[in-house]
Amino acid sequence: MNETSGIPEIVKISYKTGDYVGEAFERDDRRVLVKVLAVLQHPTQGDLHSSYDPDAAMFHERRALSYTEKVWVPIQTVQPYTGAIPDYRESLQTALGIEMERIDRLKRWSERSLENLESLRKDYGM
Repeated sequence: MNETSGIPEIVKISYKTGDYVGEAFERDDRRVLVKVLAVLQHPTQGDLHSSYDPDAAMFHERRALSYTEKVWVPIQTVQPYTGAIPDYRESLQTALGIEMERIDRLKRWSERSLENLESLRKDYGM
């Protein structure tokens, strides 16, 4: 795909809560076909309609797109990417680690909040 088409060859895309670097190589009026080269943000786990609900009826496991996997994405989700393209395996490991740290931080926040609420319950005489 060349610059005259309006879409740069190396792009950043968002797809099902994950962000990726890829190569755009085909398009139509609505979408772009992208070959995945790196993971920038790992997809979010769980039910997107019931955020942070561990008891949701459908708690989805979302895998990152694979190296060189091809995916059609809406044209409005495609942005130019000008940085160095990270190694896929390293980028997946980094993105997974960041997502796991985010969830661990949320877990620790939840535990601290429960401790505070328990203390408040006692203070309220309940």
